[in-house]
Amino acid sequence: MTQSASSKPLYVGLAGMGTVGGGLVRLLREDRELIERRVGRDIVLRKVLVRNATPERAALLPKGCELTTDMASLTDDPQIDVVVELMGGTGAAHKLISMALEKGKHIVTANKALLAEDSEDLFKLARKNNCILRYEGSAAGCIPIVGTLTDPLAGNHIDSIMGILNGTSNYILSEMTSNNMDFDAALQQAQELGYAEADPTLDVDGFDAAHKLTLLTRLAFGMDYPFASMPVQGIRNMDRRDIAFAREFGYRIKLIAEARLHRDEGTGKTRLEAGVFPALVHHSFLLARVGGVYNAVRIESQVSGPIFLHGRGAGALPTASVVLSDLMAVAREDKPNNTGFVTEIERADIVPPEDWRSRYYVRVMVSDESGVLRDVAGCMAAEDISMAQVIQKENEKNVVPLVYMTHETTAQAMARAMQKLKETGILRAEPVFYRIL
Repeated sequence: MTQSASSKPLYVGLAGMGTVGGGLVRLLREDRELIERRVGRDIVLRKVLVRNATPERAALLPKGCELTTDMASLTDDPQIDVVVELMGGTGAAHKLISMALEKGKHIVTANKALLAEDSEDLFKLARKNNCILRYEGSAAGCIPIVGTLTDPLAGNHIDSIMGILNGTSNYILSEMTSNNMDFDAALQQAQELGYAEADPTLDVDGFDAAHKLTLLTRLAFGMDYPFASMPVQGIRNMDRRDIAFAREFGYRIKLIAEARLHRDEGTGKTRLEAGVFPALVHHSFLLARVGGVYNAVRIESQVSGPIFLHGRGAGALPTASVVLSDLMAVAREDKPNNTGFVTEIERADIVPPEDWRSRYYVRVMVSDESGVLRDVAGCMAAEDISMAQVIQKENEKNVVPLVYMTHETTAQAMARAMQKLKETGILRAEPVFYRIL
């Protein structure tokens, strides 16, 4: 009697045994009984691809699992049903996934950079070969945002998706807010605790969040907003003075990733606004209260209304747990649903960043002289920007911070107003301005 497909073990080839890969190996060992109860079959680790195959690494693997340095031995093994890519990077990972898909193997990955920057051909290859490509671990740590958008909210028209998608940056901003630390000290502390890499560029300059937002826009709207076209501003130059001023106004500064759909009621056409940027978030909003390394996502849809998801943004076991959930889903599924849409997604009609509308927080350093406020207000008025609130602090060696909040305007008008301010000669430092949510 032959073993049924539903009870036959799912054989797995794992590429990468770092932090998350090691966590997955552990969960597969410790949660074997739970896995079998939930999916009705065993998930068996057959081969693990690493750069250096050492006896110490081999000792961590279950009995019968082979350690290999040969990519082809993973992709060409006829017994392997699914390849889990946790090696990171783009070049080798792209090659591995392509080879595996060509052999008809399903894919589970947490590689946000690859999927955001260079994945169009991978999704097409998966569709061509009737393969499943799952990537829950790539979008928001252990928050089940991919599954939420592709399943429970699949019948909703999504209006906007907004969130904190990078735990490292959120930790730094939280420390700057709660403990009055400057950026460099908060970053160093994050590195010492293992929350930030030795090279934190992807995190603090906003690119990690932008990778994740690229994936979420596809899932939420069925549109492709190219990563290379997405405006990105990080927190590397964040000044703790601006954090303190924001608190005086009742706000917290957060690194926000946002995508918003604009519908023309007359023509029915849609355009997509998306980007990553520091923004002031009112303290009463749930996003403002997300601290430490946590991530959060707020989804606004026409039917369900607002939905808020919150959880750890990184870590070995949290990320490994969602990779495992993808594996368990592969064990259950028989039809691919890789992008949330059965047809190819279209390129988005993009709202130019200069047309974005928002209120703004502005800080300018000016000389403590009469007429300065008049000149600043004049530059704003010249671009039809109205000032809502103004704070002027005490003299700092004849240079004072002038802080104000504006009413809603366009990014283009704000940029022109800032340029006019520079041309007046009254500024003693570069102006600082952030969007207000």
